[in-house]
Amino acid sequence: MKCKVCGQTAHVALNSHNTGFCSKCFCDFFSRQVARGIESQKLLAKQEPVLVAISGGKDSLSLMLELSRQGYRVSGLFIDLAIPDSSGIARQVVERFCKKHGLDLQIISLADEGLAIPLVKAALNRPVCSACGKIKRHYFNRAAIDGGFAALATGHNLDDETARLLSNTMRWDGAYLSSQGPLLEAENGFARRIKPLWRLSEFETANYAFIEGIEHSCASCPYSPGASFTTLKNILGRLEKAMPGRKLDFYQSFLKHGRPVFAASAPKAEDALKPCENCGSPTSSGDLCGVCRIRIAVRERIQA
Repeated sequence: MKCKVCGQTAHVALNSHNTGFCSKCFCDFFSRQVARGIESQKLLAKQEPVLVAISGGKDSLSLMLELSRQGYRVSGLFIDLAIPDSSGIARQVVERFCKKHGLDLQIISLADEGLAIPLVKAALNRPVCSACGKIKRHYFNRAAIDGGFAALATGHNLDDETARLLSNTMRWDGAYLSSQGPLLEAENGFARRIKPLWRLSEFETANYAFIEGIEHSCASCPYSPGASFTTLKNILGRLEKAMPGRKLDFYQSFLKHGRPVFAASAPKAEDALKPCENCGSPTSSGDLCGVCRIRIAVRERIQA
């Protein structure tokens, strides 16, 4: 196969686009897809500072590198979850990456916050994944607001977004379907949240990371096996293999035709949200937000 652009030998074949690219032209393609995703959904302006949530994985690191190359004012935030054989490795990867590329990095240690994930897992009588996600979203949001950033960017790719869309559609979860998309505007104590990689698959991001020599953490979380998200991704992966391009069509059609319908009928969030009495973060679950309640549960577990 020849590169669609320059005619040299193609190194990356993209069935979804019925084409292939050499390494250089693929990175140019990747960059255009990020730019198109930002511009088409009006995610971010060049002069606006953006906080990138980085985990040490290929997607978030590729996003931060590409945004910096496109001239955006980026800073990274890594949350150290204190998970043995996982968090320490990811933290070192992130620190080396930001030092290599001269990028700003902030680190929040959950152990210092009294919320190390192993302690959270021991204190709760439910799967820890949802609690971990809640805690990370809490600290990412607080850092974006307190740091004066215009937006919080995450490395969610097309595979992530379509799996989430399929999950929400299977439950006909109107609340989530009304707000799912590459952009959530700032409101009610939440920072603007953007997903610039929404047009790119995990395969495409992996190729970008490989070509650009991005070292990323491959240490898996010991608490994640059996997650339903993986099953949905596999189902959509088989569909994409049989019908190339269907995932992007599915997601774009939802943004154009589906989300507006659900958004029009969704209740206003401000009717249910109020500041947490302890930390001030928005909550709909009583006087304390979910993260502050988790912190209390961990403290009680330690003292028991």
